[in-house]
Amino acid sequence: MSAIIFDTETTGMNEPVIVEAAWIQIRDPFTLSPEDEFEGRYNPGKPIELGALSTHHILDEELVNCPTASEFALPPGVEYLIGHNVDYDWKVIGEPPVKRICTLALARALLPEIDSHTQSALLYFFERDNARHLTRNAHSAMHDVMNCRLVLDYLLVRMRQVTEYTTWEDVWEWSEQARIPKVMTFGKHKGTPIKDVPWDYKRWLLNQPDVDPYLAKALNGGGA
Repeated sequence: MSAIIFDTETTGMNEPVIVEAAWIQIRDPFTLSPEDEFEGRYNPGKPIELGALSTHHILDEELVNCPTASEFALPPGVEYLIGHNVDYDWKVIGEPPVKRICTLALARALLPEIDSHTQSALLYFFERDNARHLTRNAHSAMHDVMNCRLVLDYLLVRMRQVTEYTTWEDVWEWSEQARIPKVMTFGKHKGTPIKDVPWDYKRWLLNQPDVDPYLAKALNGGGA
């Protein structure tokens, strides 16, 4: 089973397009030994927003002669896409038919006691003495991929303390459960356990367009 840890840098929040993509391929969920890697830049065909520019520092003029963003494709045979808040990167490359493993969801489930679950915060939690160095090049796609691999390694150690797994399918199933929210994070019932939210509100929310599919599972009792 082929899995890649994946990250992108994009044009920004408004209909984002990739400007940089990176991945490392790993097969063994125990050693996380890299088997292949890739990093490339792309011409998005639209201006980079200033907010994104101030984050990844990739200039529009540096991308003029790069392949177009539409030319990017995952390597053949990928079954599992791993990333921190992986859905963002998955959506920006066109939602390919792969299973997503979200390290953000795993961190929230395994470390509910810490105050932040960003990738940089997790590096300070797991690698306090080295975190300043590790985050120096954060928001370079390949550096973020390598940092995600480090975070994933620590999270899988934590997983082994509470469950048994042998394959990426096992990790994916655990990630899927971790992504189902237990508490409302917005609205008039913010902070309320979803099991205690009134059913009329649940029914109303389920009828809203574009409701998050994992929230829908929770509202329908799938996270109980």
